[in-house]
Amino acid sequence: MAHQGIDDIRGRYPIKGFLLIMGIFSSLLLYGYAQEKIMTQPWGENNVKFDHSVFLVMCNRITSMSIASVIMLARRESFAPCAPIQSYLAISISNMLATTCQYEALLYVSFPTQTLGKSAKMIPVMLWGTLLSRKIYSLKDYAAALSVTIGCSLFLLTGDVTAGGAHDGKNGRNTSMMGVVTMVLYLFFDGFTSTWQERLFKNSKVSTWNQMLYVGLISTLITGTGQMSVLTKVPPIAPQLQYLIALLSISASLGQIFILFTIREYGALILSMVMTTRQFFSILLSCLLFLHPLSIGQWCGTGLVFSALYYKALAETRLRGKKRDAAAADDIALEEGVPAGG
Repeated sequence: MAHQGIDDIRGRYPIKGFLLIMGIFSSLLLYGYAQEKIMTQPWGENNVKFDHSVFLVMCNRITSMSIASVIMLARRESFAPCAPIQSYLAISISNMLATTCQYEALLYVSFPTQTLGKSAKMIPVMLWGTLLSRKIYSLKDYAAALSVTIGCSLFLLTGDVTAGGAHDGKNGRNTSMMGVVTMVLYLFFDGFTSTWQERLFKNSKVSTWNQMLYVGLISTLITGTGQMSVLTKVPPIAPQLQYLIALLSISASLGQIFILFTIREYGALILSMVMTTRQFFSILLSCLLFLHPLSIGQWCGTGLVFSALYYKALAETRLRGKKRDAAAADDIALEEGVPAGG
């Protein structure tokens, strides 16, 4: 059954849980590498940056839609929408805007800065959860959100956060601010996407492939407008760039599949722990491969952010364990004919 928590990974479904976690790690680490390589390196004879983020989003969505279609055909699953079109449309638009902002941010800030900023996702998720689902959060949740905010602020204020090719003297501060604004927009749209996806899974019998198909289809139709002309604007597309775009699209699609399955099988809590760990390793990998020096203050800010995220996840795990124990005690009491609690 879905949403049982961390005990399912260690207990009844250890192999499935391990494969899902490894799938998320491998696909998204490759995705991060391809993303940084494409958006930060010079391409073509004129050494220009590839700044067509919407085109990359379109490639991602075409790939995910194609994979979903093939699997639905193999499973003989109906191609009819399982939820109102407006639900797919809301997810598609918000996810498309979030991904575009994510890519654009790399034109202004370094990959470690972008990745750490994405770790602050819990803040807009809490905001959207309050507005859309009327959720009530505990003081621990707000304390964790405050710690993440302080950690991100410490990272931004104690070292260089500008993208490698974006240093431009006086305009360096403006460049960094542009990157921060882009990341704030990413968090806003991504928080909405996560909250609306959770509602879609709970309120409708929408399969993983059905959602991928229609979200991908709508995103492709939107981003495809005028995007084919992009191919003629990149002088000329180097073979390595073509391979990286293909790697980006395939790894993004596979990562999306692993994420959707993890949400279905274990819930958002387990996914948040896995994603937090993956993001930390993405920062380490980027620092090693692309030589991003971080100051002591930035490492402290990074540690504070991930410590807060892990604390929140572990606290929720204990709370769910207590609730399951209480429910089990009630069941035993009822079987014995004894009122629960005495």
